Amino acid sequence: MTTTDPADDEPNAPRVAMVCDTFTGVATITLHNPARMNALTAAMWATLPEHVAKAVTDPSVRVIVFRGAGERAFSAGADISEFETARAGTAADAYDALNHAAFEAVANCPKPTIAMIHGFCMGGGLGIALACDLRIADTAAQFALPPAKLGLGYNARWITPILRAISPADAKLLLFSARRIQASRALAMGLVTDVVPTDDLETATAALTTEIAANAPLTIRAAKAAVDALSAPGVAPDMVALDRHVADCFDSADYAEGRRAFLEKRKPLFTGR
Repeated sequence: MTTTDPADDEPNAPRVAMVCDTFTGVATITLHNPARMNALTAAMWATLPEHVAKAVTDPSVRVIVFRGAGERAFSAGADISEFETARAGTAADAYDALNHAAFEAVANCPKPTIAMIHGFCMGGGLGIALACDLRIADTAAQFALPPAKLGLGYNARWITPILRAISPADAKLLLFSARRIQASRALAMGLVTDVVPTDDLETATAALTTEIAANAPLTIRAAKAAVDALSAPGVAPDMVALDRHVADCFDSADYAEGRRAFLEKRKPLFTGR
């Protein structure tokens, strides 16, 4: 198991930390600012893409899980205490660029991503969760997009992940009203993939990561690329690239292993090659 944490000497400092478990093939990226319900500082936004990149290049990582530290929240969103300086005037563009880079890093990650959501998941925190492939929430989770209560403009580039999860009408409801919705309503909307009791959240997430990590990485990469490309609004998919991903599967040692395992009536051991 390896840990990436730039603030080990300051355990209470706001930060993004990552633990890679080489045994399970899971990298866990934690939003750590529990004193402020894991609100994301500018520094946290800036380091998030770095952790994603490290997980992508680590051959032992099959699945990436995002979570919040502590018991109260996944993330309450951007740290509003910084807005007077970091999100005012000309500085607002630079702050938006940090946000966008973080969302893009998660959304474009070629490996499966899961948001494990406990408690509050709002604003930029919900943006990170929506950039993930799958979202598992506990029954105590609450969701909101509050820019309308702050007078902020919600960057149009960040609307696409919302519309991939929920209908335009539900997206407008969240953005227009800025209301908090409970986990059951979020599940009905399609905002989350599953809702489980709080005590079962860790177990349910671990079960899903184990299930995914045991499958063929090249097949999952091809499937993720195809779903993302074909569901992108107004963008013609690169079918040559998608076909290449499928061809890589057929040419792989994992395909040979899958066939042998089926004939030998055993579980396959995939290597991603």
